Formats: sequence, structure tokens, C-alpha cells
Amino acid sequence: MPFSATRAVLAPVLLATAAACAANPSANGPIPDPAPPVVQGVSRELALYRSARVSEVSYGLALDVTARDTAAGSVAIGFRRAAGAGDLVLDFRGRSLARVVANGRGVPDARWADGHLAVPAAYLLTGRNRVQIDFSAGIAAAGTSIIRYDDAADGATYLYTLLVPADANQLFPCFDQPDLKARFRTTITAPATWTVLSNGPLDRRDTVASGTRWSFAETEPIPTYLAAFAAGPWTTWRSAPAGERPITLYARASRRAEVDADSIIRANRDAVKWLEGYSGVRFPFAKFDVLLAPAFPFGGMEHVGAVFYNEEQFVFREPPTFNQRLSRDATIYHEVAHQWFGDLVTMRWFDDLWLKEGFATYVAAMVQADLDPRSGAWKTFYLRNKPLAYGVDATSGTTPVWQELPNLDLAKSNYGPIVYNKAPGVLKQLDYLVGDTAFRAGLAGYLRAHPYGSATWRDLLAAVEQASGVPLKGFGQQYILRAGMPRVETRLDTAGGAIRSLSLVQSPARALPGDRGGWWPGRVRVRLAYHDRPDVVVPVTFDSDTTVVAQAAGLPVPDYVFPNDGDYGYGLFLLDSTSAAYVLGHVGQERDDLRRAMLWGALWDLVREGRLPPAAFLDAAHRELPGEGDEQIAGAVLGRAQTALALYLPPEALERQTPAWERLLLARSDDARLGYGMRKAALDAYIGLARTPAALGTLRDLLAGRRRFDGQPVKPPTRWAAVTTLLARGVPDADALLAAERARDTTPDAARRAFVAGAAVPTAAAKAAYFRRYLDDPGLNEEWVTASLGAFDDPEQAALTLPYLRPALEKLEWIRDNRRIFFLGRWVNAFVGGQASSEALRTVDAFLAAHPELPLDIRRKVLQARDELERTAAIRAAP
Repeated sequence: MPFSATRAVLAPVLLATAAACAANPSANGPIPDPAPPVVQGVSRELALYRSARVSEVSYGLALDVTARDTAAGSVAIGFRRAAGAGDLVLDFRGRSLARVVANGRGVPDARWADGHLAVPAAYLLTGRNRVQIDFSAGIAAAGTSIIRYDDAADGATYLYTLLVPADANQLFPCFDQPDLKARFRTTITAPATWTVLSNGPLDRRDTVASGTRWSFAETEPIPTYLAAFAAGPWTTWRSAPAGERPITLYARASRRAEVDADSIIRANRDAVKWLEGYSGVRFPFAKFDVLLAPAFPFGGMEHVGAVFYNEEQFVFREPPTFNQRLSRDATIYHEVAHQWFGDLVTMRWFDDLWLKEGFATYVAAMVQADLDPRSGAWKTFYLRNKPLAYGVDATSGTTPVWQELPNLDLAKSNYGPIVYNKAPGVLKQLDYLVGDTAFRAGLAGYLRAHPYGSATWRDLLAAVEQASGVPLKGFGQQYILRAGMPRVETRLDTAGGAIRSLSLVQSPARALPGDRGGWWPGRVRVRLAYHDRPDVVVPVTFDSDTTVVAQAAGLPVPDYVFPNDGDYGYGLFLLDSTSAAYVLGHVGQERDDLRRAMLWGALWDLVREGRLPPAAFLDAAHRELPGEGDEQIAGAVLGRAQTALALYLPPEALERQTPAWERLLLARSDDARLGYGMRKAALDAYIGLARTPAALGTLRDLLAGRRRFDGQPVKPPTRWAAVTTLLARGVPDADALLAAERARDTTPDAARRAFVAGAAVPTAAAKAAYFRRYLDDPGLNEEWVTASLGAFDDPEQAALTLPYLRPALEKLEWIRDNRRIFFLGRWVNAFVGGQASSEALRTVDAFLAAHPELPLDIRRKVLQARDELERTAAIRAAP
């Protein structure tokens, strides 16, 4: 019988069933606890209740995707049920339900409401059960678990799923919680010309009336969020060297000529081999294939057997820079690491999201360090993780690494710099604290103890503690359960040219309500640097909030003291004033790349702390950039300089600084002594900064072909960047410029690039039209929105976008509930981060004051951006 989504309340049914079971307990099982009330989403209580009573789950999932907007499906759910387990509660938010059959009996009184389907206990057995359900699910460009992408280049249609963190139940009825792992046997019926991939190996392919039925072999136990399929006229590359695991790469047919398939497959294969060697665990799944997904909303997704990567980040329309190649490889290493950390061993609940994401990022750095020793992996790790982590962890909106999560509906809010960037920094500290050998042994023990199962952070620390003999209770309390980070300052007392005492003093980077207090344990290296004698490096283990570096006493006064040499510690390590003055004048003379990157970071931290004027940082950057030979460091310095120019300087100072920076960047982009990546980074920065009539004229010369880069006319990515800048600066021929470039660009993603560029048009009408589409256009892909937010919220257009700040904030609950992970944070950071004024700060504060009931996860996201805006306004206003 058909089912409609009623507002029936399931909780009374479950409570009554539990009471009845308690009155007549089975001899084969314990008296169950009362069933929790069933609410929207998957509550922690419901998940615990089910995991104690349901086990050995399997899904036979069949979907027909031959229709454009709807997938017809059926699922056969097998499971073992404990005695006295009460009604069965499944999760389902799809479009419709039809037939429900339990153990061969129709279930006319099954109830579907509030995203759950309840099957009465009368239809269920103690032991093995089988429930069959017919249903339908949506297919759309946004807002559904099956994402549709229509290729403007050739008219082809592609589909792929994205179920993380808790959207599997939007696709099919299931137990949508990470600890109830299941074996999947998937069947997809698709148009005859399409190719389909899924988690398991292809078992058979049959011709049917509507197209082709693709049947895949059963998987190992995996959580529902890792289930996946993709369907469309994919082009493929297959690599199967003798004696090695075959890998197939899938991509859009229209982009075949642009895909560097060999290097993508090779990086994946090399990472698999490295992880096998490091972990001592063979690749744990039956196959390993990869897909380049169009309009993918984030960098990658670690689906078992079918890793999805962001096509835009993996297909280069111009020769890639070193940083772009590093970024691609880092994403590959991250997703491959997940096959062990997240897929083989899964966090029990999404409060431990860091167990998979933090590990994947840290392990990816280890892979890079071994596979490409010359790339400076730990410099990359520092540059790509620590600044992002510190930026959030210094705000009142920060969270612990372990983030309490009452309901999986809120899990999307847990994604962000704390789990992706702080957690790997904490793991690096843990590795240094216990030693590499013990850390590796602990990880191997952790994987061996929980294969195809789930675990918590306590299981991890217990394994490392057992392997190392180092007590880690305090480490867990301070780094995993405590929000925030230490600010570590150097206290140096000298007399007669010698050190009398040197101490490292900890305090919270920000006072947080309810903070548990105490000092952060850990181990660091303190460097005393000299220009006329060898540096002295002292290992230091924190023993209180003030740790004395006894070995420093009596040494000559150094040029500077750097309290986190090698980047082993996690925290805001600040230079003392004497050290800062020396580093500011000599940072370019440091030969060690990691240390030089960190010294630039230390100077930037002082800017953000209000202890160093942004103009002083800009002067040092302008002075040192011509001699900087490291592409990653040059890119980081350029990025910070751009932030200082756009946000930290008042308009009149920006106007004074701009011509000199334009000249420097243009000259650097033409400097044949520099490598391609260094010159391309300078050109990109020049295009973003261009403001003077001369610079805007140069952009037009690039578009017209009168000026070339690297001996060639610039290609679409760079052309569109130039167009976007010209539009943002309000050139009078904006409409004609945009139309001409759109007509000229025949590449597959021209429409997306034109949409992004159009967001920069500085008129009230343009901003109003884009803002309406962001919220009201169901056909607008989420990735298009996030890609355009930077142009929409250009800081130089703050007066135009300020009226949208409050409306953007008012939509946050809807955005959290209807958009994918990362979207909420990007939305908040764009609309708040595009402002720099005290008026904007008052707008945010007024919103928070008007919504005391704002959900805590959303309030934290707003506070993170709000505190950054407060910092920006204070720096800009400083004399």
C-alpha cells in the first residue's frame, strides 16, 4: 500500500512496545531500556538503542535511474534482532514509500513520519529478519542525495550520490548511523549508453527493457554514509599492472583530453602501497576505483571502492603550478588514508569526526614526506593547517576536537578547521610526545582491534598509551575534550649579554565560558638563534603553565627565540618583542624552508594579535618577496599581503600601497629567472589586486592577446579571473565584457565561470538577483554558489553587500538543514568576512542578540566569523 508522510508521532508507539516487552521479557535477552522518543533526525539516544539491539545488517539496494527527476527503488534489509527489541525504527526522508513487507508479511500499519519508518514488533522475530521496502528518491542538481549534472558541452547527463554525513536515509530506508555497518549488494538500472560504478566489484550486467541493469557484488561491512554509486556516459581509463590491484578512473567524456589520468592513477596506487606498508594492514576492500565528479561540493569523498574527487581541482586547464599539483596529491593521499582511517575503522558517532578527518590529513602528510621528500611535506602541513586551525581556535565560537552531537541532523556543523586542521596538529604533537615508533605501533594496534568496526577517541589513545607507556589521560582531557588552545609566550630575562632565565608561559588564547582550565601537556623544541654562532635547540616538555627552560641559563643572548621549532606543538606561539624585531628585519635570511615559513607565520600572528602594524608586515613582504625562491612560502606571503591590503588597511592606505604592489607583482610575473609556478602566482595576485587605470589596462591587454604570459595567450581560468576583476572594479562595459567572454569560451565549464564572474558586478540590481538565486533557485548547483560567494562579497563592495548580511544570517537554520557539509561555514564566512566595519559588527551582534534560541552549532559558526570581523575592524582602526 502507498504511504504518505504524516505527522504521526512514533514515540508513544515505541514506549508502549518497550513497556510490553519489559512486562514479558524473553528468556533469550535482557529487559530492554525504554525506547527513546523518536524525533526528527537520528538522535544519539535512538542510535544507542538500535546498536544495542540490531546487528549483522545487510542491504540489497536496487535503484532505477532511467527517469530524470526520480529514482524508483527497493531495499531488502537483513538484520539480527535481539529479544525484546520492540518496534523497528528505520530512517527515511525520501519522496515516497509504497510496499513494506517484514519476514514475508505485509505491514499495512507501518508508520512513516518525521523522517522515520516504524515496523511494529508483531511482524518481527528474535534473530534473523528481512524487511523489504519499495520507495522513491529525488534526483536534482541540489537538495537531493542523487546529484544530477547536465554537461553543457555535449548535453550528457551524469548522476552521483553524496550521502555524508546522514543523507543515506534521503535515498533509501536504513539505519543511518555510522556504527551499524552493513554489507551492501547494489543494483542500478540505467540508460543503455551509461556506465555505472558502485562500492563493490561489478558482478554482472544485463539488458532490460528500460536500459541496462548493473549488479554489484556484496561489499565488506561499511557505514551507510560511505555507500555510493555514479551513473552516466563516463569515459574510463583502466590500469592493471601485473601483480597489482586494478584501478579504473572515471570522468566526463567531454573532458577526456584534459585529464592527466596516468598521474592521478599513479598517485592513488602509490598511496595505497604506502598505507599498506605503514599500517601493516592490506588494502581492506575488494576494489579501488576513482571518479572525477563534476560540480562536486568539496575536495573528495572516500567512498569504499569508489573514491570521488572534485573534477575542477583535478583537471587543469592551464599548466599546473607546484602548489596545484601538491594540492591534488594531498587530496588523493587524504582520501586513500580514509580507506583505513574511517572506512576500515569508523568513528562510532560523528562526535568523533576527527578520528577519520584528522587522521587522514596527518597521514597524508606522512605519505607526501615519504613519496616526495623534496616537496617539503611538513612545510606544506604547517602552511595548510596551522593558520586555519589557529584562526578558529582563537575565537569564542571554537569547539573541542571531540564535539558533542545530540543528533545527526547537526553533524554537518561539525565539519570545519577544528577536525580538519586542528586535529592533525594535535596528532603531530602526540606523535612527537610518544615517539614515532610507539605512535605507529599504537595505530597498528588500533586498526587490528577494530577491523570493519567502529571506535572512539578513547580507543585510539588507549592503543597509543599501551604501545608507548606514556600516560595520555591529561593529553586527552586538554587536547580532545577542551575547547581552545594555549597562547605560549616567551619570558626572557638577560643580564650582561647572557640569559639569566628563559620560560614558556601558557595561557588560554581566549577565555571561554565553562573552560575546564589547567595547562596543556606536550613537548616542543625551543630554538635560540644566532647569526654568529650555531643555534641551540632545546627539547622542552611542558610541566605547568610556566615551564622553565633550564638549559638556556648562561647562554649568550640570542638574536631570537622561537618556541615551536619544527612545528611539533599545537598553540599560538608568540615571539617576544626583541625576537619579533629581529625576525622582521631578517626573515628572508633564514635558509631552512619550514623555519622560514613559520617565522613568516609568527609575524602574521603578531599582526592578528595587534602587536605588529599590517603596514610593517607589508613592508617586509615587499622587501623579501623578490628573493623568495620557495613557491609555497611565496604563495603564503602573497596571500597574507592580499588580506592585509584588502581588509586590514584603511582605504587611503590601500590607495597608497597599491601601485608599488602592482609593479612588484607584474615584474615578478615576467621574471624569467623564476619558475613557472612563482610567476603564475604573481600573475594571479596581480589580477586580484589590480586597481589603478594602468593595471586595469594590463588586464584588458591580457584578454585581447596584446600581452602574453609564459609566451602564450592566457587561457580560460586566467581570462575569467581578469574579467571578474574588471567587473568588480565597475568598468562601464561590464555587460559587453561578460557577454564577449562567455561567447568566446567554448570549454565545458564556461557557464559556471560566467556565473562566478557575474557575482562581482557592483550594482544593487546584480547583488539582488544573485542573492535571490542563492536561496530560491532549486536548479542552482551548490558548488556554483560557494564558488561565487567570494566575488559577491568582495570587501571593496562591502557597502553594497552589507544590506544582505542580516538576511544571509536569518537563513542559517534553513541552510544547515538543506545544504551539504561545508556550505554553512562558507556562507557565514563569506557574508561576514566580506565586511570590515564596526557597522557590520553591530549587525552581527544584533542578530545574535535577537536570536537567543539560535542552535548552538549555528551560533558557534557565527561567533567564529564575528570574532574575526571584530579582529579585522580593530586592526583597521588602530593608529
